[in-house]
Amino acid sequence: MSRRPSLQPAATTVEPALLTVAETCACLRISRWTFYRLVHTKQLRTIKIGSTRRVPTTAIAEFIADLSSHEDAV
Repeated sequence: MSRRPSLQPAATTVEPALLTVAETCACLRISRWTFYRLVHTKQLRTIKIGSTRRVPTTAIAEFIADLSSHEDAV
């Protein structure tokens, strides 16, 4: 007896493209104060959507890569 294919889509995990301030702080293990200092000094790129600030996941990767390149230079 053959099985019928499932009509439900396969479950997939989609990573968010944008993170909240709290999610970014948790991801980087930094305080909100440090987060806003990084934003103010343009070390961490963010975007504004309405009155909220979001961080592209690519900006987090760029920030970490930049930190790593500075460590390698020392």
